[in-house]
Amino acid sequence: MKWKGRQGSRNIEDRRRSGGAGRAAGGIGGVGLIAVLVIGYFLGVDVTPLLNSGGGQISGETSTQLTQADEQAAEFVSVTLADTETIWSEVFEEQLGQSYRPATLVLFKGATQSPCGGASGASGPFYCPVDKKAYLDTDFFTTLSRRLGASGDFAAAYVVAHEIAHHVQNELGILSQANKARQSMSQSESNRVSVMIELQADCFSGIWSRYAQEQLGTIERGDLAEALNAARQIGDDTLQRNAGQRPNPHSFTHGTSAQRESWFQRGFETARLQDCDTFSANRL
Repeated sequence: MKWKGRQGSRNIEDRRRSGGAGRAAGGIGGVGLIAVLVIGYFLGVDVTPLLNSGGGQISGETSTQLTQADEQAAEFVSVTLADTETIWSEVFEEQLGQSYRPATLVLFKGATQSPCGGASGASGPFYCPVDKKAYLDTDFFTTLSRRLGASGDFAAAYVVAHEIAHHVQNELGILSQANKARQSMSQSESNRVSVMIELQADCFSGIWSRYAQEQLGTIERGDLAEALNAARQIGDDTLQRNAGQRPNPHSFTHGTSAQRESWFQRGFETARLQDCDTFSANRL
C-alpha cells in the first residue's frame, strides 16, 4: 500500500499523551489479550471463547511513552483515514447525491473515555455512534499481525476502513435502525441482525478498496490478498475453532470467515452501495 509521504487527515484527536492505564497481565499475557480483544471490538467478533482458556486481568500500570512504532502507526492511520474521507465523499456524491460528513478518529494509548463507555488497549478500537468517533489504541497493529496472522499494511488499512464503514452506516441511518430493531428481538434474532451489520461493513470496506485502487492508485500487488486474509482470520467460526471449540452458528454475531470474505469481495467487485444490502439478502 502506498501511504508514506502522503497527506493525512485533520480529523484526528490525539489523546496518547494525556495519560491512561490498562495493561493486561496474567493469563494469556498482555500482547495476547490485547490482540484478542482488539479483534473483537475493531472487527466485530465475539472473542469470548478465546479468553476462556487463559483469562487475563487488567493492571493499573500507567504508560504514556510513545515509541517510533506508535508514531508510524499514527501516521498510517491518519493517511488511511484521509483516504476514507476522499473516497466516501465521492461515493456519497456519485451514488446518493449527498455530502459525506467524516468521522473523527481518536488515538489513545492505554485508556480513554467515550460516550459509549471506557476504551482501553484491552477493550480494543471501536466506533461510537453517539459522538461519531472511532477510538483506536496504536498498539493494535502489532498484535493484529502477531496474534491473528493478519499481517501487512493493507490488512491494517482494511480494519480502519471497516470501522469507518460503521460510521457510513450511521450516516445513512442504517446503524440506528438496526440497533433499535434488535432491542425487541430474541437473542438469536438479534445476533443475526448483528451479523448483517458487520457483513455490510465488510462490503463497504470492499467498496473503499475498489476506489482506492482505481481513484487513488494506492493499492499494490498483494494488498487485496492481505485484506481477504484478515477477513478470513476474524470470522466467528475461525475464532471459535482456534480457541479449541466447535463453531456454534447460533452464537455468531459477526459472520463466518467465508461470509466476511465474500461480502468484502462483493463490495470490491461492484463498488455499489445497493449491492451491500445484507438486510435484504436471501442468503448471507
